[in-house]
Amino acid sequence: METASRNRDIETDEVALVPFSTRHLPGAHKLSLDLRWPYRMEDWDFALQIGQGFVLERGGEVIATAAWFPYGPEFATIGMIIVSNAAQGRGYGAKLMDALLEAAGPRVLLLNSTPEGQPLYLRRGFEPVGTIHQHQGLLSRRIEAPAPDVVRPMEAADLGAVLRLDEEATGAPRRPLLERLLEAGEAQVLLRDGAVAGYVVSRVWGRGHVVGPVVAPSAEDARLLIEAALSRLEGCFVRIDTELDTGLSPWFEGIGLPQVSDALIMVRGTMPPRGPARVFALSNQSLN
Repeated sequence: METASRNRDIETDEVALVPFSTRHLPGAHKLSLDLRWPYRMEDWDFALQIGQGFVLERGGEVIATAAWFPYGPEFATIGMIIVSNAAQGRGYGAKLMDALLEAAGPRVLLLNSTPEGQPLYLRRGFEPVGTIHQHQGLLSRRIEAPAPDVVRPMEAADLGAVLRLDEEATGAPRRPLLERLLEAGEAQVLLRDGAVAGYVVSRVWGRGHVVGPVVAPSAEDARLLIEAALSRLEGCFVRIDTELDTGLSPWFEGIGLPQVSDALIMVRGTMPPRGPARVFALSNQSLN
């Protein structure tokens, strides 16, 4: 028994917790491929440009990752938490989570959890507040775009309105994320009386295209924005992540984007005030 315990201690000591840097991208990508997560190398790089985090290395090999994404001094999201199959069950997820919590400080933290991760997060003060439905599939039908006086391509002059609406919907200043999303994808805006009232971004990610974020004043308006994005994606693999209480899941099912999984939304702390605009689709379950 004592020998086995000493061996475990030695093995733990050989694992190094280090800041996540660009040199870890190939290892992180391989880790996600091994676990059949749909991240491309470009997706890992995108996340690292927005956030920061930690990796666990053994003998120079990445065996676990975790990242957090600060949006101002009071709020952040957590994600990209992966532990290799061979390294699971040894407390590495807890080690990474504790490092993230220390780095994030007193911020309110939000994450989307798989069932396997929920006990760890509950022990660290996270509480469930909702459910995310992941919809995806090959968009085999044509979706008609709304009229151009209702939804049109975003222009540079719209940035201020988009940033204001996004902060209203999320309660957090997310300019770095929005600017990077706008560089990487295509954005369209919803017009009401000539003013910008909502927006959608679609971009290449994972197995195909992600539609999100979508920010709008109502579910009906969100559908218009999503239709505008989908009108350009016939024949493409599309993913959309939406909260259960948006009521959009049945519509996604009806247009051929079935629900394939769900995740529990968990928060540590009190979420900042949000609304009346709200988020109807996420950019990513880690970035939100």
